[in-house]
Amino acid sequence: MDLTAEGTQPTPSMRHRLAAELRHLRGLSGISGRELGRRIAISQSKVSRIESGSVLPSMPEVVAWSAAVEASPATRSRLASLTRGAHDEARSWRGLLHGRGHLQDEIARREALATRIRTYQHSVVPGLLQTAEYARRVFSLFPVPYSDDDLAAAVASRVERQRLVFEPHRRFDFLITEAALRWRPGPLPLLLAQFDRLASVSTLDNVSLGLIPNDADASTTLSHGFVIYYGPHDGGDGLVTVEMAHRPVEVTDSDDIELYENRWTLLQRMAVFDDEAREFLDAVARHARSATS
Repeated sequence: MDLTAEGTQPTPSMRHRLAAELRHLRGLSGISGRELGRRIAISQSKVSRIESGSVLPSMPEVVAWSAAVEASPATRSRLASLTRGAHDEARSWRGLLHGRGHLQDEIARREALATRIRTYQHSVVPGLLQTAEYARRVFSLFPVPYSDDDLAAAVASRVERQRLVFEPHRRFDFLITEAALRWRPGPLPLLLAQFDRLASVSTLDNVSLGLIPNDADASTTLSHGFVIYYGPHDGGDGLVTVEMAHRPVEVTDSDDIELYENRWTLLQRMAVFDDEAREFLDAVARHARSATS
């Protein structure tokens, strides 16, 4: 358990602060849990779970709760702020990992629905292309620590996800910067094995591997990484995911998705492909060997 100071308890989560506030307001109002549930159209058991912090209420539910207990305007504003904060907190890495060892199975389900996936990475080799040891090293650096068992399960699930790359009816496009290639999460043999993996996968007919050299003429900035998913489930509009430091973000608005598609097009202009990409990868490997000899 994290302590804010010796002998003190950690600051309650936003979810539990919201739960305590809602429970306190209902108590002040004199309304029973059963009656409150009837007034806002939820079950008494859900009222209890919300008040215990085991269930996070939606914003409409909090608004209805506030009205039912006749909360003041200032209190309603505070509850709305707490609710937004609690939902943001729940979508944080720590919140998403709460109660489960890793998120690889959830990512796998999204990938299984897609017929085309475009991945841009500026800082690390994409998960779908990582060797098992490279993946283990990456997971070990995650800001939310994994237990030994969860780390092993996460690596195994990431490797299992990669079988989709070998399904010929799916299309995979990768853009990786030179900086991501040179980043070393472990010793040189690990990096060289990763380069071999990239070179091998690049020969698949359904895979496009583009590498962006540091000295390429810039057509855009090298911003955060992102993944664009296309499949029949999204009506052809696509879905974008972005892994930010605080939490993952999903982009579903068509205008915003178009921004990422435009960014992809610009990044693609800076990349080398096919034999040129494999020659570039070999040059990076030779430099890595010479730098450690």
